Amino acid sequence: MDPIQLKKYLRKRRIVPLQDIAHHFRMDISAIRPMLEIWIGKGKVRRSTCSLKCRNACCGCDIHAVETYEWIGQPQKDNP
Repeated sequence: MDPIQLKKYLRKRRIVPLQDIAHHFRMDISAIRPMLEIWIGKGKVRRSTCSLKCRNACCGCDIHAVETYEWIGQPQKDNP
């Protein structure tokens, strides 16, 4: 994976838990974080932790332990 592939994935998903990114790209979290930092530094991605607004009940996790990343740059354009 490279930063452009990560960008495309984040633009498509909008808000993604770090664990999902690692699973999708089959990479360790420690290898993904530096690439996320590139996009955070450019003001395109925001890091947060899961909060009470997360009501997906995906797996009943500790809501304070889930680290998520949100694409805040331009949304992905739909191809006609």
